[in-house]
Amino acid sequence: MAPMSKQNPLPFPGEESQSTPADTVPASPSTGTGPNPVPPPAHARPAGRRPLWARLLGRLVEPWLSLKIEPEDPGQYNDGRPVMYVLEDYGLSNALILDKACRQAGLPSPLVPLAGDPTGRKRAYLALSRRSSSNSLIPEQRGAKTHSDSLAKVLQAHRVRDDLDVHLVPVSIFVGRAPDKQSGWFAVLFSENWALVGRFRRLLAVLLNGRSTIVRFAPPISLRSTVDEGLEPERTVRKLQRVLRTHFRRIRESVIGPDLSTRRLLVDQVLAAEPVREAIAAQAKRDNSKPADAWKKAHAYAWEIAADYSSPVVRSASFMLSHVWNRIYAGVLVHHLDKFKAAAPGHEVVYVPSHRSHMDYLLLSYLLYDRGIVPPHIFAGINLNLPVVGTLLRKGGAFFARRSFRGNPLYSAVFSEYMAQLVSGGYSIEYFVEGGRSRTGRLLQPKGGVISMTLRAYLRQPRKPVLFQPIYIGYEKLMEGNSYLDELSGRPKEKESIWSLLWGIPKVLKQNYGQVVVNFGEPIELTSVLAANAPEWDGRAVPEDEKPAWLMKTVDTLAQSINVRVNAAADVNPINLLALALLSTPKHAMGEADLIAQIELCKTLLVEMPYSDRVTVTPHSPERIIAHAEEINVLTRIKHPLGDVLSVSGDTAVLLSYFRNNVVHLFTASSWVACCFQNNRRMSRTGLVQLGRTVYPFLQAELFLPWSEDEFAQRIDRTIDVFVREGLLQNVNDDDGGILARNTGQTDEVFRLRAIGHSLQQAFERYYIAISVLVKNGPGVLGAAELESLCQQAAQRLSLLYAPAAPEFFDKSLFRGFIQKLRELRLVWPDENSKLLFDERLDAWAKDAKFILGRELRHTIERVSPEAARPDEPAPQD
Repeated sequence: MAPMSKQNPLPFPGEESQSTPADTVPASPSTGTGPNPVPPPAHARPAGRRPLWARLLGRLVEPWLSLKIEPEDPGQYNDGRPVMYVLEDYGLSNALILDKACRQAGLPSPLVPLAGDPTGRKRAYLALSRRSSSNSLIPEQRGAKTHSDSLAKVLQAHRVRDDLDVHLVPVSIFVGRAPDKQSGWFAVLFSENWALVGRFRRLLAVLLNGRSTIVRFAPPISLRSTVDEGLEPERTVRKLQRVLRTHFRRIRESVIGPDLSTRRLLVDQVLAAEPVREAIAAQAKRDNSKPADAWKKAHAYAWEIAADYSSPVVRSASFMLSHVWNRIYAGVLVHHLDKFKAAAPGHEVVYVPSHRSHMDYLLLSYLLYDRGIVPPHIFAGINLNLPVVGTLLRKGGAFFARRSFRGNPLYSAVFSEYMAQLVSGGYSIEYFVEGGRSRTGRLLQPKGGVISMTLRAYLRQPRKPVLFQPIYIGYEKLMEGNSYLDELSGRPKEKESIWSLLWGIPKVLKQNYGQVVVNFGEPIELTSVLAANAPEWDGRAVPEDEKPAWLMKTVDTLAQSINVRVNAAADVNPINLLALALLSTPKHAMGEADLIAQIELCKTLLVEMPYSDRVTVTPHSPERIIAHAEEINVLTRIKHPLGDVLSVSGDTAVLLSYFRNNVVHLFTASSWVACCFQNNRRMSRTGLVQLGRTVYPFLQAELFLPWSEDEFAQRIDRTIDVFVREGLLQNVNDDDGGILARNTGQTDEVFRLRAIGHSLQQAFERYYIAISVLVKNGPGVLGAAELESLCQQAAQRLSLLYAPAAPEFFDKSLFRGFIQKLRELRLVWPDENSKLLFDERLDAWAKDAKFILGRELRHTIERVSPEAARPDEPAPQD
């Protein structure tokens, strides 16, 4: 036996790999017996032709197979050393599929033996198990073997031959995993699952679904490194086989999902959990009823909540949705999925996308399934549990929650336990931290309830690390556009019904909704968040009834981080750019040349001042952007001898504000600088930056911005440089940090500067409304809720008396966020009666508004700002 030398340990799944985003078994260093190993000489490499039977059968199954190989270049794993492949299980179809994949990828054939044939099987692949081995007619072959004989033989060959260094490449094969236009309904029954099937069923699967086959190569494992660890032969085989089994299970779990328990079994687990049993006993005591009756109530709750995931239904839905997307969308683009695949293996994944349409969860589940990732279990509102539709959603992984758990501790206990079972069971989950769909296009303030459930479920059983995956979903046209218009105009939200859904389908299928972009943001590891916010947590389980002091802080931090990273993955589409430009004009119209110049300026700012490396921007030229908007009926062209005018109508303009708000955060620094020159011709560079620092905390809270005050100040400096270069501003004095000036009159540069600043102007107007109402009423008069209501009334009146404002201008939640930030900064604080107090610092802050808002506008806001009703006076009416 060769002497043992110190080598790197065998890699275990879960370690990070940079080779491919989808693999969980990383590559070991390709070490030989010396410090500088070299590939074996060419004469030592295997040579020969594939067996005749393989060539004949390969031609026979060729028409039935179409392979999707992952990663795109598995040939990178072949550095000239002997390569042996390892499969999860044996089978003729697997051998033929592997052979075809290797030939496509430029890898050595698995059906040609290695030099010396160390396994004695005349082939270069092995497997960990046989299909249906328990049903074998030969008694000696029944039951699972303790280890693979071929694996043991090739390891032993390394002990005998010091020059041998075979690289073991794990290969996962999934027949019928991805949807295909040529697939039939019957094919769904034979799609890939967790069961080891017999030869006949496997044959049917290849015939029906072979054209939707995924072959996933993992980075190689050096068997020389494995042997040189110096373990006993039997122990080495067992350890390596355990690592490989874990790898195959993780890959299968990521592609087709966990080995799903039935809905009934999961419900039984929920009801058997100690917290639920205690809640049942407490409910029986409260109702003065029998425990059996309380148990039935809990069972009904669990049955109402639980998903009933069905692989055939998911595949059928995918089959249908592929036709729907092709009909109503011009395309669905996905960015940064490879980065997610690199980070996801070994984690419990929680998808946290933005929520702007009912299409969000259908699109995301479809895209994940289409790209070889198991669709998640989706947290859905009980309002979607409609007849037929609710059943289909439940079969697709949706689980339903009531709008409020308040006053129903039994329901709360059942739902929390169900979430805990999903997390501990390794199921991927999807929910929207905003709570509901955004009607304004901005991200809504996150709600921490479901995040808290996830965190507590993990802390109770910290088995598998949790990864939160923020996702930005951007549309060019919304299916719910008309209903959003109604709701923004004050009409109550219509209740969902099966009939309204069915009646709406034909209309939807006739529309062109443009392109959709799905961007995967930077993931958030829960362990990192806990390390930063709960350093005292030692990694041990936290009992259900224990609520650590750091829990809420961690939930709030996580919720804010999710929204920040969703915004950092924004996509800027043609409609976003048109909205930014056209809505800056009083009549929402521009000459074609002016519109082209404004779009070019926006794209320049995005390129010169990138927000993050995950933001994507449409590559189309301004001319193509305008043509596209006309094609989907967003933009109207008015012919004129002096040049065409492009405009949008009233309702379309309101909807365009939605798409402007999708990306307004990307232009925060440039909009701030432009706003400062709306009513000022000159400002010092130093003063501009310092004032930006003052206002930044409020913008950060409203727009979920990622920078510190210092970083924002740096962006302001860089923005000024771009504006000077583009001719929008001029340096007129280099002393004391420099004096900046804009042109006088109505030049093109002034017009473009005003258009850039318009998107942020109304935010500062809202801030001034809140300050004005506070100052007008005085300290100790208004509570936070009263201040919100009065601010909303003032904003509504301002919009009615003067130019119409964007729908979010009088959104009470935005005023609430501003007031909360005032309290965090201690510019206001509550007294013993919860009335807000303030001092002269607030007056000083209000004086800074003169740099941003014109004198006339400030005077108007002060005049319409209402006073609180005195005890003997009626409340103010709008």
